[in-house]
Amino acid sequence: MGRNIEKDAAQMAVKRQNILNSAFRLFAAKGIEKVAMLEVATEAGVGIATEYRYYSTKAELVMAVSTMVWSDYLRELFSRPHFSGENESSAAERFAYYLDSFLDLYRNHRDLLRFNQFFNLYVQSEVIPANQMDPYTKMIGKLAEQFHAVYAKGKQDGTLKTDMPEKELLSCTLHLMLAAVTRYAVGLVYTDGTNPETELLLLKNMILKEFVHPDALTCL
Repeated sequence: MGRNIEKDAAQMAVKRQNILNSAFRLFAAKGIEKVAMLEVATEAGVGIATEYRYYSTKAELVMAVSTMVWSDYLRELFSRPHFSGENESSAAERFAYYLDSFLDLYRNHRDLLRFNQFFNLYVQSEVIPANQMDPYTKMIGKLAEQFHAVYAKGKQDGTLKTDMPEKELLSCTLHLMLAAVTRYAVGLVYTDGTNPETELLLLKNMILKEFVHPDALTCL
């Protein structure tokens, strides 16, 4: 009897997903540098040879994990009304929602933030081939596309201060918010018993005051 091609493909897909899920859990908990490929294979319930058939290097696995987890998160985020275009929100409202998404990361996806911290350290210390970076780079580019829609609407409805170039506004807000929520998520900030969300909300409101026109702030 011939092999069942569809069944084989389904089994391969399950194994691949198990490897990615297991790698993400381990990387987020321990750090990428401290996790060996064998440990991932053991966690996923596959042999090391099987794992290497899917991902020939650790760098390839790391990039696949990062692309998966961020794609999943952004897909869900962009399906929400403020990003999907299902309502008539002003640019200021959509900008505020964009900033809120970082607070959502801190509240509900700290494992993703921890992984991202380890990912940044890993890619800075390793030489990653450009072709392995491409899927991740294209996926992150989707965030820039969504931000472009917010910025363009801000020029149209006048609720955003768009004197700063779009690329700079995206970069500074992304880096400020992501750095802040990440540092709290991985425990790099000593809070002395204070609520981190109070400080994160303060940062969000400071950014809003900097880039949203005063008249629009009253509606947020």
